[in-house]
Amino acid sequence: MKNTFGTRTEINNPNSDTVIKVKDLSKSFKLPTDHSNSLKGSIFNLLRGVKGYKKQQVLKGLDFEVKRGDFLGIVGRNGSGKSTLLKILAGVYYPEQGKVTINGNLIPFIELGVGFNPELTGRENVYLNGSLLGFSNKEMDAMYDEIVKFAELEDFMDQKLKNFSSGMQVRLAFSIAIKAKGDILVLDEILAVGDEAFQTKCNQFFNKIKKDKTKTVVLVTHSMENVRQYCNRAILIDNGTIKINGSPKDVANMYSLENAERYSDNKKDRPKTSEFIKDLKVKLLGSKQPNQKDLVELEISYNVLNDTDTFVGLTLWDINRGQAIMNSNSKHKICTGRGKKTITFKTELPEINDSNIRVNVSIRNQDGIILTYFPDEKSPTIALRRDDYKDISNKTTDAILFRRGDFNVKEN
Repeated sequence: MKNTFGTRTEINNPNSDTVIKVKDLSKSFKLPTDHSNSLKGSIFNLLRGVKGYKKQQVLKGLDFEVKRGDFLGIVGRNGSGKSTLLKILAGVYYPEQGKVTINGNLIPFIELGVGFNPELTGRENVYLNGSLLGFSNKEMDAMYDEIVKFAELEDFMDQKLKNFSSGMQVRLAFSIAIKAKGDILVLDEILAVGDEAFQTKCNQFFNKIKKDKTKTVVLVTHSMENVRQYCNRAILIDNGTIKINGSPKDVANMYSLENAERYSDNKKDRPKTSEFIKDLKVKLLGSKQPNQKDLVELEISYNVLNDTDTFVGLTLWDINRGQAIMNSNSKHKICTGRGKKTITFKTELPEINDSNIRVNVSIRNQDGIILTYFPDEKSPTIALRRDDYKDISNKTTDAILFRRGDFNVKEN
């Protein structure tokens, strides 16, 4: 097969509505397998026909366009190829095959603090970062005051960056990215940073920018809440290919549903039980056969043996239809540190009937990583048999899939 090489082209055509065009984009990496630590060993392996690497195909023939004014969300599991795609858009990587056309001035914010020099002052780092983004000193002069004001660092800009706290550095880097006068903003995993007050300011900024049809944002995120709140379009990437390209609601629903299915059905991929989460119990408080006026009520209890902060992830699994009908969690009520935790949960399910529902419960840390889970064979089941029957077998479960429910937390 003939080798081909992709291209990344930058143009400036203000008359075109398309600001990013990706055509048949593919990218792979060579992962070293030859661990020889000498030239002699490497030559010997080469003569034996040992390649010394294996090929990892990360992106596989992606096609999509981004229009001017879009707020595009890109979602997918870790390792799906999202960050590689953004680095190609930003010019950090070049495509192995296919074509990427960027129409406008693209500002990447892919990794915090990239391009910063700790021995330079905050002021000098603003100009250094600006030059790396392609701005002249005169252009940075015009942006400087706005960048510093947004970062709330007016009194610190003549100090060396190494004397800044990590939070101050993050705020400065983020402010440069969002306040630089660019047409296209590319963000990887981060949307609001810093303390609560600064996060509020960032959220206000993104609520404003999503209404500005001259600005375009491409956001990689694992937060489906952010996808629904800010994006007008979204893409789900799975194993290097685009699985769905459509509305934020449809993409977020599929992403959440697939994650629920993964931990409800595929036991071999489930995490091992944590050594410091003990005595996980799930108890059905309400009726096993609720009528139309009954709440679904649960009590989840567990014991944390170290100082890990935790929360409960909960999925209601429709055994009959083979799908999750509800994903919810208590992340808004984090359980702090060690000790016994008791969480009660209440919700209504007015849209579901004639189904057997299994309760899947996991305990997660603050980053959302599952620490332990309640086994399916011991999970409570609920038989929904109601008089007000509504057949939803051929309809989307949007209305219930993202109902949070009411969590109450008690810590001992």
